[in-house]
Amino acid sequence: MQIIQNSKIPINIWMTLFTNFMEAATSKSLSIETPFKRLKTRTVFVGNVQIGGESPISIQSMTKTPTANVAATVEQIHQLEDAGCEIIRVAVPDNDAAEAIAAIKQQIHIPLVADIHFDYRLAIKAIENGADKIRINPGNIGSRDRIQQVLSRAKASGIPIRIGVNSGSLEKDILNKYGRICAEALVESALRHVAICEEFGFESIVLALKASDVRLMIDSYRLISQKVDYPLHLGVTEAGTYHRGIIKSSIGIGTLLAEGIGDTIRVSLTGDPLSEVAAGYQILGSLALREAGINLISCPTCGRLQVDLVSIVKKVETQISNIRKNMTVAIMGCTVNGPGEAREADLGVACGKGSAILFKKGKIVRKIQEAEIPDVLLEEIRDWK
Repeated sequence: MQIIQNSKIPINIWMTLFTNFMEAATSKSLSIETPFKRLKTRTVFVGNVQIGGESPISIQSMTKTPTANVAATVEQIHQLEDAGCEIIRVAVPDNDAAEAIAAIKQQIHIPLVADIHFDYRLAIKAIENGADKIRINPGNIGSRDRIQQVLSRAKASGIPIRIGVNSGSLEKDILNKYGRICAEALVESALRHVAICEEFGFESIVLALKASDVRLMIDSYRLISQKVDYPLHLGVTEAGTYHRGIIKSSIGIGTLLAEGIGDTIRVSLTGDPLSEVAAGYQILGSLALREAGINLISCPTCGRLQVDLVSIVKKVETQISNIRKNMTVAIMGCTVNGPGEAREADLGVACGKGSAILFKKGKIVRKIQEAEIPDVLLEEIRDWK
């Protein structure tokens, strides 16, 4: 143990010791089996993307551009498509935005959802211009008659409706009934509008019960999942900036997914929507529910470190962000866990004093100097098949 913990031991010696040990051990490839059993839900199609049933959990985002600015909106959607976004939502605050949907649809390759608040006529206009799904907010969409008109148009066009309940805009009578915002209040709002839809023979429904409070969000989805079998769109609304938002979203969305709840997700972040897509894949990949591209493993570093590991990891991470390969890469800093993690990864390095040993598919390839590490890893990643 003292030999292993001594970070100053010559790299060729610990490499030989480690190789001899591993050759004596049973070689096993690392496999991950999904332990989560998803709740069975109905199937809804948004364009060509299936939500619910046994379909993969899809990743959504929302544009941050003015929708009426067609060129800017299309450019952002193309960036999101390249990042792996599977369904995109646009805000429709006025008639110009609703009219822009037709031009946007002609230039993109993923289904488009129109986000409607307050004015039901904008929902109808968005449907006429080719929206693949309509999101309505029960707290501000208006009377049953207005809802019926939207449902009638959606049914005739064969598109679904997302009933998007939000803790910040609940109906006043429901707030008065419970005296506070709680899971029961969000669920009652959702069920009220499910009943309206079903009364009019409309069952192509997706439900979302979002809150900025993570515990409230979790409780609400748990409760609604016990009462209906419509597919659920998960998200922590107004989650915040990049770091805070990802933490809150990972806890809220991840907890529910681990319980088998959820059919599509959106990570809501203040900032670049590309970060939302990347975070979505990381959440799903961490639970082995989707391939998340390159799984980068790196040690937290400690006093044993004898290379500039932080700079190495940052350079590699920046360059692999858009590489869609299903592989694990380990960048480890010392002799404690480094050789084991590097060997178990598809590609890995275990660092010593100013250098590292490169592992590929569990085998030692060669020794490389510290300055070479990022470029060697990136070259190996790009050539990986």
